[in-house]
Amino acid sequence: MKIDQIYTGCLAQGAYYIESDGEVAIIDPLRETQPYVDMAEKNNAKIKYIFETHFHADFVSGHLDLAQKTGATIVYGPGATTEFAIHQAADGEEFQLGKVKIRVLHTPGHTLESSCFLLIDEKGKEQALFSGDTLFIGDVGRPDLAQKGDITQEMLAGMLYDSLRSKIMTLPDDVTVYPAHGAGSACGKNMSKETTDSLGNQKKVNYALRADMSKEEFIKEVTDGLLPPPQYFAQNVAMNKSAQTHGVDKILERGKVALDVETFEAMANHEGALVLDTRKPQEFASGFIPNSIFIGVDGSFAPWVGALIPDLQQPIVFIAEEGREEEVVTRLSRVGYDNTLGYLEGGIEAWRKAGKEVDTITSVKAEVLKEKLEEGSANVLDVRKPGEYEAEHIEKAKNTPLDFINDEMHRIEKDTEYYIHCAGGYRSMIFSSILKSRGYDKIIDVQGGVKAIREVGIPLTDYVCPSTLK
Repeated sequence: MKIDQIYTGCLAQGAYYIESDGEVAIIDPLRETQPYVDMAEKNNAKIKYIFETHFHADFVSGHLDLAQKTGATIVYGPGATTEFAIHQAADGEEFQLGKVKIRVLHTPGHTLESSCFLLIDEKGKEQALFSGDTLFIGDVGRPDLAQKGDITQEMLAGMLYDSLRSKIMTLPDDVTVYPAHGAGSACGKNMSKETTDSLGNQKKVNYALRADMSKEEFIKEVTDGLLPPPQYFAQNVAMNKSAQTHGVDKILERGKVALDVETFEAMANHEGALVLDTRKPQEFASGFIPNSIFIGVDGSFAPWVGALIPDLQQPIVFIAEEGREEEVVTRLSRVGYDNTLGYLEGGIEAWRKAGKEVDTITSVKAEVLKEKLEEGSANVLDVRKPGEYEAEHIEKAKNTPLDFINDEMHRIEKDTEYYIHCAGGYRSMIFSSILKSRGYDKIIDVQGGVKAIREVGIPLTDYVCPSTLK
């Protein structure tokens, strides 16, 4: 028996390859499916099943393309309805995979169809739990994504409590938990950086699995402090139910087209294409195409694209470091942005050589901000999440989270100079680029974020552990 976790850091997502006696199951595959096909072929094995733990909201699954390439059966838990053929499993149903079995545990709560998959080895031992978004390492799935009609997040949280106690916490302590996400995903609040653990240890350290926790306490704790989900979540769910979400190979080929300067400019000016700059923050600050938006490929690229670009059909042309063009297109497609039209051949240097206009953003070291604060003349925007800000921040800094920039724009005055910072310099540059594209000129990015701010001795409020904030 072979278990491989295929972890994608940008999405903080874990897909799984399980093989026994020449037969393979893939759990929660990403959209680009060829790596799974290649793994199976390398091992002279055949992909038999594609198991989906639920309708994913934070990425587009590759189930349709993978099924078309391999003939594998797509399996969802009870209650799942799609536009394409699936095997809708019953609670407790078992699937033979070579010499092992995979048992379906219906665990509603994160969503109504959410299910975990329990791997039973050749000797009949319960070996591993592929827990989807029901149980994470250190957390559980958020219960607000499947609210609909009379179904509230409190009702879903109650279902999740029952699922955990009746289906998961009754399993042996030595079962290995393999979740669908880790730290950085918006599908939970307090996920660990670890990507696997024993169930027994999770019973000891995961706040949501406390043995003495009442259902009322559970509901309060898992719903407290939930931020609104990113806007693209609902659109990704719809794509994962659709029969039209396939053909990713063609999408990737179209997006990798090299565009000369004139064609690139024409697409931006006449076809309404968004110019997306994916380079490093300081490279962007030193020179970029006017009105372009920075979202660097080296950060949480796909989730921020999904959070900040409302229309999945938005035409996109982009600038990337040489050799990373395919990576950009792939990561855009993972969250459903399929209308990428190509990249600027030669990058910003080709743009400069063609005599085109270049814009800049003032970006300073934290020492400059310190001097301004000591003079009493700096207006500071802290663009981190509310929990990060509440834990520790510059006195009098205004919390204006990047996540909600469109809602917060009215608070920012075009005639006022602002120093903008985040935790490390990535989000502040995204924030600054959006402001710049909307006509805000008096903006100054602070390099290095809170880390640099702390190092130069700028006073911060007394630290409060985020887990104690209510």
